[in-house]
Amino acid sequence: MTPPRPTLIADAAIDLIADAGLRGLTHRAVDDAAGLPAGSTSNLARTRAALLELVLTRIVERETADYPVFAGVEEPAPAAPARELLVEVGADVLYRALTTGRRLTLARLELALEATRRPELRAVYDRLGARFADLAAVLLAGSGSTDPEGDARRLIRWCDGVLFNATAGSGHWYVPTPEELCVEVGRYLAALLDAEV
Repeated sequence: MTPPRPTLIADAAIDLIADAGLRGLTHRAVDDAAGLPAGSTSNLARTRAALLELVLTRIVERETADYPVFAGVEEPAPAAPARELLVEVGADVLYRALTTGRRLTLARLELALEATRRPELRAVYDRLGARFADLAAVLLAGSGSTDPEGDARRLIRWCDGVLFNATAGSGHWYVPTPEELCVEVGRYLAALLDAEV
């Protein structure tokens, strides 16, 4: 079944950004890449700002689709304490972002840089990013954090650093294994949380 037109357009735009950066992103290029008639992208997202918002929203949808915890469906249970859930989900999200989701990560990094120059995109980026911070704060509180919001900011900064390093930074040539990422996330959480005790 063919995905809905907004999904086709957003996914084509993500691929264009991953391949050519934001300079390669035009309404016409998206139409061509999506195999749609000329003007299709303009009808959906009239301005560049609207197109960038559509793309960023789709990136978040794709990054969180396989994780019920992001939808609020899964609450930490005695069988899966919050700290274990943080390690498991954190390592898996990072691994996917560096492997099967690498193109999404590249596009998101491009959009993050663009958001430093476009206040309207900054607002969208921050609003969508708040979902991750809010969830991290809840799980960190359940893990014993005495400053869940602050620790959530610190954890997200660390994760962003891992993603940048292994995607575009000096470590771009090496993708940590899932096991390595579990160990690293566990160590970071230990440094973050155990120092508070």
